[in-house]
Amino acid sequence: LNSESQIGRSLHCCVPLCTLLSRYNNEVSFHSFPMDSVVWTQWLQKIRRDNFTPAKSTRVCCRHFKLDDFYVTTRGLRKLKKGPIPLYFEWNGYELPAPRPSVCDRRPRVESPTPQSDSDAEMETEAENRSEAGIDHDYCLVPETAARTSDLADENEALLEKIGELQQQLEALQLRQRFGIERLSGSDEDVRFYTRVASYRHFLAFWRLIEPAVTHKMSCVFTSQQKLRPIDELLLFLMYLSVGFPLRDLAERFSVHRTTASRIISSWTHFLYCLLGRQRLGIPPETVKAQLLPEFKAFPDTQVELDCTEVYCQTPASLLLHSEVFSSYKSHATFKAMIGMAPHGAVTFVSGLYAGSMSDREIFKLSGIIKLLKPDMAIMVYRPAFLQSKKQMSGEDVRQTQSIARLRVHVERCIRRVKENKLFDKDIPLSVCGNTEELFSLACFLVNCQNGPLVKAWAARE
Repeated sequence: LNSESQIGRSLHCCVPLCTLLSRYNNEVSFHSFPMDSVVWTQWLQKIRRDNFTPAKSTRVCCRHFKLDDFYVTTRGLRKLKKGPIPLYFEWNGYELPAPRPSVCDRRPRVESPTPQSDSDAEMETEAENRSEAGIDHDYCLVPETAARTSDLADENEALLEKIGELQQQLEALQLRQRFGIERLSGSDEDVRFYTRVASYRHFLAFWRLIEPAVTHKMSCVFTSQQKLRPIDELLLFLMYLSVGFPLRDLAERFSVHRTTASRIISSWTHFLYCLLGRQRLGIPPETVKAQLLPEFKAFPDTQVELDCTEVYCQTPASLLLHSEVFSSYKSHATFKAMIGMAPHGAVTFVSGLYAGSMSDREIFKLSGIIKLLKPDMAIMVYRPAFLQSKKQMSGEDVRQTQSIARLRVHVERCIRRVKENKLFDKDIPLSVCGNTEELFSLACFLVNCQNGPLVKAWAARE
């Protein structure tokens, strides 16, 4: 408990016959003369030192004061109270403690051996031989020390096992905190919920298909400062499309900023749209005929089944725009698109999004599907027969209408799979309608990779 720092200098007491130093004694504190002139004079009188004028560096050690004259600060320093006067000196009967011995005096020294006679040496050798014969080893360990060492070893081993368990728990918590594809690897049900892909194995198979294109287009489509791995960015995009999570939720799950999550969704939307939607009706007619199902034997030249569907959008404030996007069939503002499906269940054509007030025939003309067809291809579209001036439909019309309706239900099932993406459960904001067209097309083409056959009986042909 020192009154001041003693680093870099050695303090000594100015009282005559007192030889205490601070260099080798940290228990003694040294105190300077007081600022009060009266107390300063009393100190000088008590010290009894001739021709002596105290300086700023002059100190008096604590051994000349009473114990009640000091107090200890919160930092552990011993401070002198105001007004105390040194009382204990050698000339008034107080015995000062002996000075602390120096380092050389405290260090034990090995005594030099005294010369021995020949007889003494022989006796010492015999004693050593007897000692070695009687005691084989001497480890200087008592039974208590050996038992304590064994207990410490067992305790150390138990602590190491506990550290290993804590490390495993920490890794598990970090994995749960960092949302990625590895977190879903143990549950195909979770993979289906978050991505609508059948299983983790199917997800990896789809990733292997697009991975070369991802690597090739990395510098063009994606930014150089990536916060996530490309496969985790794909997972984030599929979760946005399939489950409809908002940006804030996705950013929290993947530990990124909301602007980063928005950038990932935008970049993957454009990339997959160019990759999957580049060729429409890309299946050759020979392949379609080879995969033709028995239900289509009556229509062997069918290349694609067409049907229109609608998704809800935000109602515009302008009455003119509202009249254009309002659908009388849905009684709501909608966007309308045409979807084409091959007879074996694969989506092969998706048109752009049009206003909900537009008719199916007009969308068919504007979609551009006519340019993709050849003379030997046929399109199946359900158009019910009308009576017109007849009183009753002919049997041929009824049979043909029934047969086409049984086949048309397959394209309706395909459209239902597209609308299972939760992103389209809510009204689409008009501010993002440009990006919505690409997202809707991707939802249609991803159906080919996310689901199994439309009918269980078709599974053997898939």
